[in-house]
Amino acid sequence: MASAKATEIRAALEGLVNLGDLMLADLSTLDPGMKKEDRENLRKVLKEKGISFGTKYQGWYTEAFRTVKQLLPDRLAEFASYYQIDSKRKVVNVQTFTIQDWLMGIRAVEDVFGKKAFDELGPVAMRFQSQLQILKSANARFDSLLFDIRQLVQADLFDSEVDVGRELLRSGFLRAAGVVAGVVLVKHLSEVCESHNIVIRKKNPTISDFNDALKASDAIDVPTWRFIQHLGDLRNLCGHNKDREPTPDETTEVLDGVAKIVKSLF
Repeated sequence: MASAKATEIRAALEGLVNLGDLMLADLSTLDPGMKKEDRENLRKVLKEKGISFGTKYQGWYTEAFRTVKQLLPDRLAEFASYYQIDSKRKVVNVQTFTIQDWLMGIRAVEDVFGKKAFDELGPVAMRFQSQLQILKSANARFDSLLFDIRQLVQADLFDSEVDVGRELLRSGFLRAAGVVAGVVLVKHLSEVCESHNIVIRKKNPTISDFNDALKASDAIDVPTWRFIQHLGDLRNLCGHNKDREPTPDETTEVLDGVAKIVKSLF
């Protein structure tokens, strides 16, 4: 379940996308090809919402820039280029005209017959639409980024728990160390099943239950399944007093094995 903070960030991001769509609609009302009735109706709706590309863009750009920087840093330079005037620009034409030009009131030059060299609306609308698409990509990336962060944090937590097991091993508590490793493995396999949308019906599933379900869903291959099954056997040896005592090597093996699974299986 997403945290309250994640939900808040998601809502803000979706708000930016929705505002961008309305700003693009405002730009479209400047298209001379739009039917007069459609233009008037759309402008009425936008006016009621207080939406104007010219007045909203700077604030939108600032927030969207920060969002892209955090979620899609590899697209940041491209995102900014659609707005910023190139300092090395030598001529202003349809290829080099930017959103910043538009907002500063720069317009295409007219010839002696009053005809413009190019229509400024085209490149501005195209550049803004490109920015909006990048932002929508960041919106789509948000869930997977949260998942990546969750997995990294979870792995760090499991590392700490495995370290507890190693300390128990060093102190001679072999069974306790193995049981701790088993708890970590169960929790991690549960996370992996959840991430693969694998539902376990059993009320208190074991390592074997999770392992079999992952194999049945082709989330893991046979060698990995066998490795996890072996770790489960070692954990059972540590947890069941009626069996023989585990050796230090066996306890070390289950701790090392669990650490490997935690860092390699997602």
